[in-house]
Amino acid sequence: MSVAAPAPASGPAAAPASAARAAWALALPALMLFVGVVVIPLAMTVMLSFHDWGQYKGIERVFILKNWQEIASDPYYAEMFWRTFRVAILATLITAVLGAPEAYILNRMSGRWRSFFLLVILGPLLISVVARTLGWALLFGGNNGLVNKLLMSFGLIKAPLPFMFTETGMVVALAHVMMPFMVLSVWAALQRLDPQIENAALSLGAGPLTIVRRIILPQIMPGVLSGAIIVFSLSASAFATPAIIGGRRLKVAATLAYDEFLNTLNWPLGAAVAVLLLVALVLIVAGSNALVERRYAEVFR
Repeated sequence: MSVAAPAPASGPAAAPASAARAAWALALPALMLFVGVVVIPLAMTVMLSFHDWGQYKGIERVFILKNWQEIASDPYYAEMFWRTFRVAILATLITAVLGAPEAYILNRMSGRWRSFFLLVILGPLLISVVARTLGWALLFGGNNGLVNKLLMSFGLIKAPLPFMFTETGMVVALAHVMMPFMVLSVWAALQRLDPQIENAALSLGAGPLTIVRRIILPQIMPGVLSGAIIVFSLSASAFATPAIIGGRRLKVAATLAYDEFLNTLNWPLGAAVAVLLLVALVLIVAGSNALVERRYAEVFR
């Protein structure tokens, strides 16, 4: 007597496998694009950082640590990276101090005014970063710039302040460019905050400072931390704003890598600078992200 072969699995047990295959099939084009556009160029850049270079011999495909040793031993590169992170931290602090109250006011507006001012906040994102930075260069404009004239007319300063080719100018321009990211992050966190909680606190006798310290700040802090991660990452890796406002003599890591690639043609050293900046940002963002997740767990548990 013959025994019939078992029928293929069907029903609920086969559904997860079919769904998994469909998900992989849908994600495969995006995964291939990610590998081709991001992973492979990054791997080639890492490999390039271990090659040798000479003015007359060009790039030699050998495995050496000369570029990394030069970065580690020369204080010039340490100053470049310290300036990069210093400018990024200051720009992040400014956006947090100004962007959080701005997002809170935006959240309390009526629908019509909220839409208008949201468009105003997002307006800089609709303009090229180069155009925005050139606008700041015109406003700074040396001793006779509009910014210095306004500060002197209000009596805030007695002599013109240098903004072009200074870290101060870079921080101001970067803070303006990155402000929408902070405002949107804090505004998204404020969507979880019920305005009636503030009214209840007022009815129970809490003062404005107590409401801000005990109710508003704990709720918006995850948004501030998330926005700080975005602003810091974009500021530390920015190129156009430091290149225009800082100029040739006030370099950061991004402009340093650019000069090594296109001016001195020392591609291996430029690749080492770029890889080191990427690794530093990944470590900082990963640690900050862990802090944000822990903060979310404490607030919303």
